[in-house]
Amino acid sequence: MTQPAALPPVIVLVRPQLGENIGKAARAMLNFGLTEMRLISPRDGWPNPSAGPAASGADSVLEQARVFETLADAVADCAHVYATTVRKRGVTKPVVTPEEAARAITTAPGRSAIVFGPERSGLETDDVALARAILTVPINPEFGSLNLAQAVILCAYEWSKHVAAGDAALIQPTVEDLLPPAPQDEFEGMFAQLTEMLEPRGYFEPPSRAAATRRTLRTMLTKPGWNHLEIRTLRGVLSALRRTPEPKD
Repeated sequence: MTQPAALPPVIVLVRPQLGENIGKAARAMLNFGLTEMRLISPRDGWPNPSAGPAASGADSVLEQARVFETLADAVADCAHVYATTVRKRGVTKPVVTPEEAARAITTAPGRSAIVFGPERSGLETDDVALARAILTVPINPEFGSLNLAQAVILCAYEWSKHVAAGDAALIQPTVEDLLPPAPQDEFEGMFAQLTEMLEPRGYFEPPSRAAATRRTLRTMLTKPGWNHLEIRTLRGVLSALRRTPEPKD
């Protein structure tokens, strides 16, 4: 019997301070298919009018966000809780990277939560104590300063990489915009036009090196894999160079 797909993780923000940061975190979540946000005692209350503009369209995440008084209440239905922190803070727990946590979340049964602390101080020891593992990012030891939205997007992205394409429904935005390479005859026409312009200027001198020079030029020009529009543009450039400049007044 096929195991049901694991549910996406819940993103839990503990005592977030600024509405703008909550909105930015929602934006980071939705970019990678996460929609469930839970808030623990937001400093400025909830709803927060500053969150919407910062979310840049991720309003559905904010509208569905649930508010709890304690972290224990917020993760009561979660079997796997990851506390994001750069320090162990006096508790002994397994330490995992975002990639390791994402792999576990997509394979382990039960609901998972990823918990983020307040912007200034991060999670307190009692918060971390509720988690089953500490999630931390390998980072520059001379400057370890991620903001809340950056931390959320790192975890959301890693989760998206470990989810089947059909479940995550994520796409690579630029793939469909790429044009295929142009047919060989279009390249040959462009190459012939170029060599025809170069010959009277002595580019292929001395004659003993002409074949090797043509071969090197052809090799160099075939590397980019020009598409139809690129070859047409380059031929337009060559045609423009061939014309005699008109005298300026």
